[in-house]
Amino acid sequence: MRFENRLSRDIMTRDVVTVPMNAPIKHIADLLSRKRISSVVVTDSVGEAMGVISDTDILKVIGKGNWEKMTAENIMTHNLEFVKPTSTLTEAAGIMGKKHIHRLLVFSEGGVGASHRPIGILSASDIVREAARE
Repeated sequence: MRFENRLSRDIMTRDVVTVPMNAPIKHIADLLSRKRISSVVVTDSVGEAMGVISDTDILKVIGKGNWEKMTAENIMTHNLEFVKPTSTLTEAAGIMGKKHIHRLLVFSEGGVGASHRPIGILSASDIVREAARE
């Protein structure tokens, strides 16, 4: 299948790693390290996405007073950018480029499951890797 026709659902990571809003930053840093990932989704008590924390977000606070006592809620990015599973990789790449971001959450289509519960995550490296296959 040609790159232009590939969909987000074709290459997204389906096992989204989540943490609660009160998760300590130190715990999140350990989780990123153990799972060898670069971000986690922050969820509320019912599993809806509230933010994202990347390794870069953690780097920004390391060494600042009492950073070990900070929680996910303190440093998460609140502006969630997302695509639907049927969005093309070209559309996703366009959003990432325009917004200067490295990952997009994938939310289910309207009417299928909870609309703000991530079903996947799509990273810039996923798209670049797929483009290289062409």
